[in-house]
Amino acid sequence: MHVIDCMTKKVVVIDPWMSILEVAQRMRDGDIGCLLIGENDRLIGIVTDRDIVTRGLAEVRNTATTPVRAVMSTGVLYCFEDQTIEEAARSMAKNGVRRLAVLNRQKRLVGVVSLGDIAAMRDEAQDVADALSRISQHGKREIQIHA
Repeated sequence: MHVIDCMTKKVVVIDPWMSILEVAQRMRDGDIGCLLIGENDRLIGIVTDRDIVTRGLAEVRNTATTPVRAVMSTGVLYCFEDQTIEEAARSMAKNGVRRLAVLNRQKRLVGVVSLGDIAAMRDEAQDVADALSRISQHGKREIQIHA
């Protein structure tokens, strides 16, 4: 099975100068966990709900005036729509990410694929489990519970 068979085709690309607050509201309204960021017809970054919390709120930034560019991750990782799901899962595991932009061979954005998309394909369950295991180990930290 190929990435094109399970990817999300409706992709929102936002401007890097939108405020963190505007981006968070767009995520909420669209029930979206990440947004790609583009400038001059090129992908320049990605922002997740986690980025907004850890780099925006936790660093006490003014979310109404700070541009999303300040909290985005640069270096957008991608795969091609004609690659196999196994290749995409291996790339996610190797890079410790849960999502990849999907490009066609002309390097135009055509979608996004996530571990959840791959997990929905039952035959690929082991690839998802392996990728998630590696990603979880990559970011594993001690969790403290305060009463």
